[in-house]
Amino acid sequence: MAEIDRSRDEIVDFAARLIRIPTVNPPGEAYESCAAAIGDQLRAHGAVVQLLPAVGRIEHTPEHPRINVIGRQEGSAAAPAIHLNGHFDVVPVGLGWTRNPFGADIEGDRLYGRGACDMKAGIASAVFAVEAIRRAGATHVAPIEISGTVDEESGGFAGVAWLAEQRLLSRERTRAVIIPEPFGVDRVCIGHRGVYWFEVIAQGRIAHGSMPYLGINAIEGMSHFLDLVRDELGPALHGRVTAMPVVPDGSRRATININGIDGGQPVDDTPSPCVADRCRAVFDRRFLFEEGLDRTRAEIAALVAKAQARMPEVTFSIEDRLIFEPSRTAEDAPVVGALTDAIARVIGRKAALVASPGTYDHKHVARIAGVPQCVAYGPGLLNLAHQPDEYCSIDDMINATKVLAIAVLALANG
Repeated sequence: MAEIDRSRDEIVDFAARLIRIPTVNPPGEAYESCAAAIGDQLRAHGAVVQLLPAVGRIEHTPEHPRINVIGRQEGSAAAPAIHLNGHFDVVPVGLGWTRNPFGADIEGDRLYGRGACDMKAGIASAVFAVEAIRRAGATHVAPIEISGTVDEESGGFAGVAWLAEQRLLSRERTRAVIIPEPFGVDRVCIGHRGVYWFEVIAQGRIAHGSMPYLGINAIEGMSHFLDLVRDELGPALHGRVTAMPVVPDGSRRATININGIDGGQPVDDTPSPCVADRCRAVFDRRFLFEEGLDRTRAEIAALVAKAQARMPEVTFSIEDRLIFEPSRTAEDAPVVGALTDAIARVIGRKAALVASPGTYDHKHVARIAGVPQCVAYGPGLLNLAHQPDEYCSIDDMINATKVLAIAVLALANG
């Protein structure tokens, strides 16, 4: 703990340096620079470092290369590693900022910037938690790894998923994974709800706008489906509540969101008198462990069939866009116990176990790597992520570093 207190300025400086690298996704800017910065810091701490291009992924292009980084500190014996993972991509800046989003301004106890809490402060905490173990001369049996990965904000396929596909994260070589996402210094996130992104397509028939009775309006057909989502599915989902400790409370319920609609001619074009013959809508359905994917998909298919019956001359179809099953780590898993014990010691209160309303890279650790012990724990407040004037408390960053150091050391020693 004393080593971490002495490293306070170093931790903040490293987080600030990462924030100043504008790793905006999309399209995936400055990934090479950020991976190199993390790699240099890990190398300075005595780690063996690999910079790993996500070869084979469609996202990995000459213009926007997807570069991941892993640093490894060997243990005293051959054993599966304890792995700390953080994504360094950030969402676009958006409107409403009152300061430079990539200035890494410090005001009082706050470090500001896009990615400050989600999750460059978390990466800094992870890096210096392991460094504190080294500086203190504490021995550990299992190796300790730290990775910085790309594209979590767009699904993580060229990041953690790619590492898992290459077996750099796997049940055989990895005992536990901690992801320092911003759930707060006294909360351990044990999983997340499932996601089903799908597209509904309504196909009609074009005709002259002055004689719409000769055509079939696909937008009108889509309106029937939207009515059913609002009037029938929405209320039904609101009545379903998971036993998982999802935060905030409103996300303990099943939800559906209309992401976007496209139909007819573009409204900014010069108008032409045509009946819309095609309409597409994309939906974001977050489903619960208790619902399951099969029931979720069947429910949407039944609703589409009902819209079809209301307007049989329109042809409806469904296309899956993205599917992730819910993930949950057992509450009695050693990684959970190590973190809750460390929180009690550092923060002085009992840790809360929570689950995430949205997915994060836990899904790839569980699904592809097959590692059952994965949780999220890191500094920052979840409701500040993706917001203007995003920030992370410096005190929280230091406390999270201490918690991670204690937990990682305990896990690395069995």
